[in-house]
Parts: sequence; structure tokens; C-alpha cells
Amino acid sequence: MNLLLALPVLLPLGGAAITLLLRHHPRIQLGLTVSTLVAILGVAITLGLVVPEAGVLVLQIGNWTPQLGIVLVADRLTALMLLVSAAVTLAVLIYSSAQTVSENTERTPVAIYHPTYLALVAGVSMAFLAGDLFNLYVGFEVLLAASYVLLTLGGSASRVRAATTYVIVSLLSSVIFLAGIAAAYSATGTVNLAELAVRLDQVAEGTRMVIELLLLVAFAIKAAIFPLSAWLPDSYPTAPAPVTAVFAGLLTKVGIYAILRLETLLFPASQTSTLLLVAAGASLLIGIFGAVAQTDLKRVLSFTLVSHMGFMLFGIGMSTRLGMAATIFYVAHHITVQSTMFLGAGLIEYRGGTTNLARLGGLAKTAPMVAVLFFVPAMNLAGIPPLSGFLGKVGLIEAGIAYDTTAGWILVGISVLTSLLTLYAISKIWNRAFWQAPSEMVETDGRPIPRVMTGATAALVGFSLLLTLGAGPLLHYADAAALSVLERSPYVSAVLGEEAAAQLVYSIGEDGQKVVER
Repeated sequence: MNLLLALPVLLPLGGAAITLLLRHHPRIQLGLTVSTLVAILGVAITLGLVVPEAGVLVLQIGNWTPQLGIVLVADRLTALMLLVSAAVTLAVLIYSSAQTVSENTERTPVAIYHPTYLALVAGVSMAFLAGDLFNLYVGFEVLLAASYVLLTLGGSASRVRAATTYVIVSLLSSVIFLAGIAAAYSATGTVNLAELAVRLDQVAEGTRMVIELLLLVAFAIKAAIFPLSAWLPDSYPTAPAPVTAVFAGLLTKVGIYAILRLETLLFPASQTSTLLLVAAGASLLIGIFGAVAQTDLKRVLSFTLVSHMGFMLFGIGMSTRLGMAATIFYVAHHITVQSTMFLGAGLIEYRGGTTNLARLGGLAKTAPMVAVLFFVPAMNLAGIPPLSGFLGKVGLIEAGIAYDTTAGWILVGISVLTSLLTLYAISKIWNRAFWQAPSEMVETDGRPIPRVMTGATAALVGFSLLLTLGAGPLLHYADAAALSVLERSPYVSAVLGEEAAAQLVYSIGEDGQKVVER
């Protein structure tokens, strides 16, 4: 069963190689890509069923020891991230099959879309499964390299300009990440996450803080946490809708996943918790104020993305079981809903010919299906009960109240305000795009939308509603995942054995405080 851990990485890498060879056969390319993603979804579902029963799964590539070889690790958190990401990437790929991802198809080698997309999926899977810092870095670099290509498909001036900013910021974060890896290895002699968990407990506090801050800054850039988020609203809106959907839904969450691992496995209940809460509050406010001020649909959604990263950082910063469980639930919800929102934006752009809210209007009458497919995830994003967005926010607010500190209460107030302003921003989109009379008709207005695009969007809408209908079991699963990551010992014991786990100095109690284990 442990061999399954290699498949979410090997399948897309192999598929990328084969689809590249088949670049002159687009239909075969598409069929192979869809088949690969369906297989990955099947593996993810299997892992989701097996991990709760078997505990933490570990695969040591080549039977090397964890200290020397590549280790892939899957616990409840990893299994959930793989499952949600597999469902989203499959739906987005099907959506993109009916939409031209480049407006310059005659001059642009769009046949590289499928192999690049599969390489992105491989990088995301590698980042979730990596059991050491270096292979986490490799996963990030694979997905970032693929994202550079996807962001510039079409070669238009706006895309190249946006990609330039994205590439520079990404390279900067990668350099900082490498510096953090070098510092960790210098201080402990290892980059294996389980070994780092044991050895960092015994490193001098000042050295620990330097390592933590280097890694935290690198991950915060990738997760678009304020004040390191200015690149996102300028980069994402220029890309094609399917590309933006997978970027918004997944790439920033890989950064959040890394921060969660960092703050629980390597640096439990560290002194940076206050810094994380401050960054969470700033992200919530600055992001949503930016969204309210925008007049372009994709830019509104990009700023709400920055804002809602603050919700997830809020739960991580508290480091309590309740807060961590709510964060894990909210991450799964947000990957799905944010991706769906950008696919909905793509439908609006396809039907209305623009994403400028001042030039849109009347879509509720001319495209009622688009209206429905946009309205449901929009209300979910805004946190309207009883949808999963409401449940996730209530969980975070409940955790903030239980945290019972000044910072916690301030974040609770900011969270409520942000939710109200999110509803305002979404209502602005709805009023202008669907209800108002269009002030200007554009050339592509009135184009019929391919059924594949609406079908893929509807599938993701259905998946988001499934998160609501299954909220009880999912919250129970998230709570068990939160307990596992906070205790640390299940992860370390699975990778290095019980003797190594017994050397852990700290875990995190349910109140977010360090618990001395020996």
C-alpha cells in the first residue's frame, strides 16, 4: 500500500513526457491527460480511505534510510490535500479542453499545455508528499517552472509583463527557501522533516528563530500573505481562466500547507505566533479593501484570495486543536470554491466578452446557467449559511473566542468584518454583471458557451456542495488531522521509529501551549 505514495508524482511526470511526444496529436494528448488525472484521483481516494485506518504511510524510495534517501509521507492532512487537488485539477483540465488557452494559437506552441499542466500537478503532489525540506523545494520548483509557462501562454504583452513580476518574486522566494534549507542543515545536519523535528528542539533559540523566519518568509511569499502579496493581483488576472483557477485554488494553498507543517512539526508554538496573527489580520483587511475598490471581476477575486488567506493563517497562528481543525477544513473548502469562482469568471468572460464590470450586464437573462454557476460558489465564498464557507468561518471564530487573548478577539472582529465586506464585493459583481443593463456590447457578446465548460464548472459546484453535505464527517476528519499534526509523534514515529519519537521535547496542547514530553 505504501507504493501508492509514488503514483501522484510518477503518473503526471510520465504523462507529461508522453504527451510532449504526442504534441502533434491534440486529441490523444487530451485523452491521455484526462486519464492520468482520473488515475491520480483514484489514488487520492484510495489514500483517503486507507490513511485513517493505517495511520501515517511512509515510502522510502530505493529502500534508503530516511536520513539519506527520498521519503514520501502521507498522513490525514496530506491525503485530504491530494484528494481535493486531484478533483480540482481534473475539473479545470476538462474545462480548459473546450477553451482556447491562448489567443495567439497560430504563433504559440499550445501543444505544450498538457505536458506543462501535468508537470504542475506532479509538483503540487510532490510538495504535499515530501518528507524532507529539499524535496519540498524540488516540488515547489517543479510547479513554479510549470506555472511560468502556463502564465505566458499566448505571449501577449500583458501576460509577459505579469509573468515577469511573478517570476522575479518566485525566484526571490526560492532563494530565501534555499537559504533556510542551508541554515537548517548547518544547524542540525539533516533536512529530513522528522529528524528536524527531533533535532531542532535542542537547537539554541536564536538559531531556531533565524531558520524559522527564513522558511516562513519563503512560504509566505508563495502563499501571498500580506505584506508579501502585492505580486498576486497583478499576475493572476492576465492568465486564461483555467490557469488562473488552478493557480488561485492550489498554488497559494501549497504555501499555506508548508506554513502549517513548519509551525506544527518543526517549530511548535513558537514565538512567531503573534507575528502570524498580525499578518493574518492585515491580509484579511488589506485584501478585502482591495477587492471592494476593484472594477474588474478577476482583480476582485484575486484580492479576495489574498484576504481569505488570512482566515487560514488565523487558525495556524493560534496553534490550537480547534483552530487547526477549522483551518484544515477551510483550506479544503477554499481550494474548491476559489477555483470554481475563477471558472465562473471564465464563463462570464466567454459569454460577455470582458471581465470589466462596467461593460458587463444582463447576464441573468441572457445566460441563466452562468448566473447559477456563479451565484452558488459566490455565496459560499461570502460565508452564507449553511454552506461550507460559513461552517469554516464559524469554526475559526469559535477557535478565536476559545483562544481568549486580545489578538484572538481582534481577529474575530476582523473576520466578521471581512465576511461582510466579501458579501458586499460579491454583491457588486452580481449586480453589475447579471442585473444591470450592459452599457457597452463587445464583439464576443452572445457567444454560446461550450457545454464542456459549463459541465466542468457545474461538477466543481457540486463538489463544493458535497463539502457542505458531508461537513460533519469532514470536520471530524479535520479534527483528527489537527490532533495528528499537533502531536508530532505519529509523524516522527512512522518515519524514524518510536525510539526517535521518544526524543521529541515538545508537542502542542489543545490550548496551543507547548507541552514538555520529557
